[in-house]
Amino acid sequence: MKHLLLRLEPLIWLLFGLGILVGTMLLTGWLLVFAVAAPLGMLPAGALAFDRIHEFAANPIGRLLLLALIALPLWKGAHHLRTLSIDFGGVSRDPAVALLLYGIALLGSALGVLAVIRL
Repeated sequence: MKHLLLRLEPLIWLLFGLGILVGTMLLTGWLLVFAVAAPLGMLPAGALAFDRIHEFAANPIGRLLLLALIALPLWKGAHHLRTLSIDFGGVSRDPAVALLLYGIALLGSALGVLAVIRL
């Protein structure tokens, strides 16, 4: 198991780095629009109408953006939790923790793909 984790480490770090990018830049702006600007009435009327949002989500670029907003932060969180587990003395249980956390991230990513495809 440890050998498999070492072989997958570059891919995990790639997904972690992309998760940081998405979480820091895209997700922050997305949350500002939907959680702050919309409830405070800072957006023009109809800016978040169902037809406009569905048109965005049906576009291939919109689907990729939605998938990135769903899947990549899961990988970032899984890697952070794995590192936290190691820092708290969990070196002996690292393979099991890594398998569990990355498995959850993989399952969440697969469910995200299914959700985006079904739009």
